[in-house]
Order: sequence, then structure tokens, then C-alpha cells
Amino acid sequence: MSNLLKNVGTIGGLTLVSRIFGFARDMLLSRILGAGGVADAWQLAFQLPNIFRRLFAEGAFAAAFVPLFNQRMTKEGDHSEARAFADAVLSVLIPILIVFSALLLIVMPWVMGLFASDTLQADDGTFDLAVLMARIAFPYLAFMSVATLFAAILNSLSRFAAAAAAPVLLNICLIGALLLGLATGDGGDAAKAATGFYLAVSVSLAGLFQLAWLYYWVRRSGFRPMLRRPRLTPGVREMGVLILPAVFGAGVYQISRFIDLFFIATLPDKSITYLAMADRLNQLPLGIIGIALGTAILPALSRFVAQDDRDGAVRLQSNAVELAMLLTVPAAVALFVAGPAITSAFYVGGQYSRADGLATGAVVGGLVVGLPAYVLVKVLVPNFFARKDTRTPVWTAALSLLVNIALNLLLIPRLGIVGLALAGSAAAWCNVAMLYAILHRKGLFRLTGRVAGRIARIILAAAAMAAGLDYAIPLAGDAFTGGLVDRVLALGALVATGAIIFFGCAILFGVVNRDTVGQLRRRQV
Repeated sequence: MSNLLKNVGTIGGLTLVSRIFGFARDMLLSRILGAGGVADAWQLAFQLPNIFRRLFAEGAFAAAFVPLFNQRMTKEGDHSEARAFADAVLSVLIPILIVFSALLLIVMPWVMGLFASDTLQADDGTFDLAVLMARIAFPYLAFMSVATLFAAILNSLSRFAAAAAAPVLLNICLIGALLLGLATGDGGDAAKAATGFYLAVSVSLAGLFQLAWLYYWVRRSGFRPMLRRPRLTPGVREMGVLILPAVFGAGVYQISRFIDLFFIATLPDKSITYLAMADRLNQLPLGIIGIALGTAILPALSRFVAQDDRDGAVRLQSNAVELAMLLTVPAAVALFVAGPAITSAFYVGGQYSRADGLATGAVVGGLVVGLPAYVLVKVLVPNFFARKDTRTPVWTAALSLLVNIALNLLLIPRLGIVGLALAGSAAAWCNVAMLYAILHRKGLFRLTGRVAGRIARIILAAAAMAAGLDYAIPLAGDAFTGGLVDRVLALGALVATGAIIFFGCAILFGVVNRDTVGQLRRRQV
């Protein structure tokens, strides 16, 4: 648990820094572009390369590469086989990325037409701007795919800090673009369009900067990635066999985002902006906890499996599940209860109205119902990937996607964008149930009575916190949409109230003790 906390703390702490910059970015974005029109066009243009990045690069690629790379790292003292494998993958990856990116740039108007709402397509100027922004931003995918290879090498060497810090560069570039738009524009439509152009350019620049940053740290680690003539070596072919199903198994969340884009196209104007702004709050704990846990345990699980240490693998999996629930359940409950207050405090102002803030808060509530499930998927799936089993998560992900689509058809006509969020959350819980059932049946992981009891006490502590927050929020009145000082004080009081109630009850119920709190505090650096 100590090593897991250390690695999760390193990744999660640096991810927190990135998410703080992300909040600053979205606060500026909401005030400058508002919701609808150019804001919707930008969200759609940015989501295409970003979803592809998370699906293929950070999801499937890492899931297939890390176990094979670790397997070679444990074989030889000088790591020559691991170096040759990384070079072979890099040499095949780059031509594929060039061809794929070129094709997408050509067909971008048709791709945007698939996902753009009727309102967006009806405005020729805004739709053309969306296509232009998507084309300018799309090279980000190629840069980040190569950067993911370097990040996977560093993570396999248990050097998590550089890769976890890299996303900060993206948010810094986007903030710079927004400030440039604010300084040179007057708030009109032409100024918003110019800001969108600056944002698209900054995305591709950020990808290049992140690539250079990670390449530097890979070289510092002793690796010298080299481009060679592309060849389908046995290692590359083995990875190709693993990566295709891993696209589905590791990327169910991102695939569901693609499905969401199809359904959003049928919803009223502003829906895509509401979902993007709400997902920022959902991604805060998901990124800090889920991505950190998944990134930290995959190399360790791969080593345990390579060494045939079954007990070590089960112990690590149990620790990860318990830690995931300890950190995500209170976060999900707090965001569900306080979502409208938090979104109003962060986003309302300038072009973003109070009604926009409340609508965004409602979407937050639907998303965070599935927050613990999304994190548990990231914790359970590495157990399969560490054993080179990428097929089983494919089947569970496929079934959960069918559930997602069915629930979208059922809930969206009744609840709109909130129904879409709830459908995704329910599908994520279905995926968790299936993954756990398969691991349990194969004897690879079973939830002990001790861990189940602790999870039950975590839920009780979170319920007590929910009651306290529900009572406290109305006492703040209009402070969440007041001046800067009022908003900061109201949010600070809200966070303090929730933390005191939850951790007080958690200590009272025996969920955490002084040593656990001390470890968590020391690792959040």
C-alpha cells in the first residue's frame, strides 16, 4: 500500500496541478466564448483529436506496450531487447500516424458533419470555423501518440513524474491563447472566431512541446529512441494483436464519448458545451485518482505476473480497489450534491449565464454517478492486460456500450443532456460488475470481507457528508455567483465542511486511521 500510495501520490499530485490549470482555462473559456455558437464549434473541434488521443494513445497503446516492454525489461540486465522493441514500435508508429492524420485532415468536413448539431451545421460560417479549428488542432494526436510511447517507457521504469507533469503544458498553451484573444478582441463574433483560431494553434503547439519534454526525460533515463526502417518484428506483431482489442477494452469511456457526440447532435444548442464543462469537474477526480491508479498498477501487476507472484498481484489489486473507493466515493457524492453550486462559482460570468451554470451543474450530477465505476474500470482492466488478455475487456466493454446506447434512447427524450450523462454512468457500473465477476470466477481477484466492510463504511461516511452539504449549501445564499471573494469563501467553506464531516466519520467508523491520513498527506506532492 505504501508504494502504491507513493506512485499514485506522485501521478495524482501532478495531475492535480494540471487540472487546476484546466479549471483556469475553462473559467476563461466560459467567460470569453460562453455557450453555443463558436463555443460549441470549439468544443467539437477539440474533442475529436482529444478523444482519439485518449482512446488510442493513452488507452490502447499503453495497455498493449507496457506489459510487453516490462517483459523484456525483466529479461536482460542491459535492457537491449527492451530498447530494440521500443525502437521497432516507434519506427512503425510514426508512418501510421502520418497516414492516419493526413486522411482525417482530408475528410474532416464529413467527420464534423457526423457529429455537429443541426444548429451548428445550419450556420455555414460557424461550421466552416469548426472544420478549420479541427484541422489545425488534429496534429496534436500524432505528437501525443509518440509522446505516449515515451511516457510508457518512463512509467515502466517507475519514473512517473515527467509524464504526469506533461499535460500542464497543454493547459498553459490554451490559457495563453485565451488571454491573447481577450487582449486583442472586443467580445464580438469576429473576436470569438479569432480566439477559436488561437486555441486550435495552441493545441498543436502543446502537443509538440509535450513530445519534446518527454523525449528529454527518456534520454535522461538512459534510453535513446531511434528511428529505423519500419519492420514488422515479432514484438511489433505481438503488440498489434494486443492493441486492436485493447482499443475497445481500455477505451470504453472514450468510445462512449464518441457515441455521446452522435446523440448530442440531436439535442438543443449549448448541450456540447454543458457536457464539456461538466466533464471538467468529473475529470478532476477521475484524472487524479483513476488515471493515477491505472498508470501506477499496470507496470507493477505486469512484474508480479512475469514473476508468477499471484499473491502479490492479488494484494496490489485489493489495495488499489480499496484506495479507489476511499477517494472516489466522497468525491462523487460531494459533486452530486454540490454540482450546481460549484459550476456556478467556477463558470458563471461574462458570456456564461446563471442558467448555463445551473444546467452544467445538473449534467455534473449525472456524470458523477458513474465516477467510482470509471475509476474501478481503470483499476480492474490492468489485471487482464498484465496477463496479455485484451479480449475479455473487449466483451465487457461491448456489452456495456450496448447498455449505454439503449439507455440513451430511453433517457435522452425524457431528460435531455442529463439523461445522456446518466446513461454513461449506468453503463460504466455494468462494465465493473462484469469485469469483477470474471476475475472472481477465474480466481484472479476476490473482494474479501474486510475490504467489503471498509467500502460499506466509506459509503456511510459519504452519506453523512451528503446530508451536511445539503444543509449547508442554502445557507450561502447567492455567494456562489457573487464577487470573487464571496465565491472563494463559499467554495472554501463547502470543501471544509465536506472534508470535516467525511474524514471525521471515516475515522469514527474505522475506515482510516492516523497512519493512513499521514501517508495520504505525505504522498500528495
